[in-house]
Amino acid sequence: MAKSKTVYFCQNCGVESAKWIGRCPSCGEWNTYIEQIVSKPAKQSQAIYESEKQVPQKISEIKAKKEGRISTRINELNRILGGGLVPGSMILIGGEPGIGKSTLSLQVALKLDHLNVLYISGEESPQQIKMRADRLNLQNNKCLILSETLLENIITQALNVSPDLIIIDSIQTLYSEKLESSAGTVSQIRETATSLLKFAKEKNVPVFLIGHITKDGNLAGPKVLEHIVDTVLQFEGDHNHMYRILRTAKNRFGSTSELGIFEMGHKGLVEVPNPSEILITQSDDNLSGTSIASTINGARPLLIEIQALVSSAAYGTPQRSSTGFDNRRLGMLLAVLEKRAGFRLALKDVFLNIAGGIKVDDPATDLAVIASVLSSNLDLPIEKSICFAGEVGLTGEIRPVSRIEQRISEADKLGFKKIYISKFNTKGLEESKFKIEIIKISRVEELFRSLFKRS
Repeated sequence: MAKSKTVYFCQNCGVESAKWIGRCPSCGEWNTYIEQIVSKPAKQSQAIYESEKQVPQKISEIKAKKEGRISTRINELNRILGGGLVPGSMILIGGEPGIGKSTLSLQVALKLDHLNVLYISGEESPQQIKMRADRLNLQNNKCLILSETLLENIITQALNVSPDLIIIDSIQTLYSEKLESSAGTVSQIRETATSLLKFAKEKNVPVFLIGHITKDGNLAGPKVLEHIVDTVLQFEGDHNHMYRILRTAKNRFGSTSELGIFEMGHKGLVEVPNPSEILITQSDDNLSGTSIASTINGARPLLIEIQALVSSAAYGTPQRSSTGFDNRRLGMLLAVLEKRAGFRLALKDVFLNIAGGIKVDDPATDLAVIASVLSSNLDLPIEKSICFAGEVGLTGEIRPVSRIEQRISEADKLGFKKIYISKFNTKGLEESKFKIEIIKISRVEELFRSLFKRS
């Protein structure tokens, strides 16, 4: 006869406690403990399926298999994953409701028409999935659809059909009959994810999981879920914009600094092969307060538009607000302008925006931010053929940035005529192979004199 006991689990990090606690001692969150009944069977329960017993091996005796990656036939996703899906890996993708997680996973399933794909949904019926497939205008007779939430049934069906790829939407809807708690709880997510990982590794089948996120933007469920999987992808985007950004938070088989950009349309997610052209506003008006920064996201150079608005403070305390840029770094750059360049901005409101709804943390955008603020403050526009790449230090010096050749090459390719960089960034730089004029500066004051000397 099974023995039952009552325990409390933190819904944020998964730590177990014998009694209710107001604040979790592990993650520090308040009111996250919930009560769950855990049953311990009198004897060990039978495993879902029989697996081979492993024995220790010497590392010299292990034969490394050079297995090719499975292409998803979506170039942006392939690059983020490090070249494609690794057989036996588990990928977790999280994002806000309606951001495009299910659409992306269904596009992957339907485009891989040369593989047996098992698409499991715990949130939608097969008819609803069929309606979305018709909207995407994609067909794949090898894609099998299963609407199921019981883990044991999913494993049984996977063993019967022997798929080349399993997609599960979503991990929070699954539950195992071995546990009495409801689906979505810490214990159920941990049990189902562990069982699926064991199946993936032993059968050498990649598993694609979709996960919900909390109101704070973190993946829902215990933190151990992110440790179990091999890759964690985060889908970002604003519902008011049609662009979606896919970032890598963890990747055991590739880089964690990659970024992919998609455009959400009526036929699903479309890759954006050259995001620089889209992130720069196409306008004939030459307005003040805008500048172009040459940034690097992962292995990809991007040109983004930075917009600034400087105006007299309408109230007692001046406002400092930024969208897509670190607010504290904006405050630091404004202090540098006031101290080193002599601009009185303490009594003025300063608003900063990164066009396109994306977020950047590349320090090379500092020079473009300062240029935008100066342009708005003086109400003098910056030529559209100029871009910037440089970090600004507290003493007002322009510091060098990494991979300057890639930044210059991207600006040159898009037809820019001038680029401002640090004069300490020219070591080993072959200027002759670029058509763009490279202007080298070392201080913030030099930037001001060079940009607005004719005004």
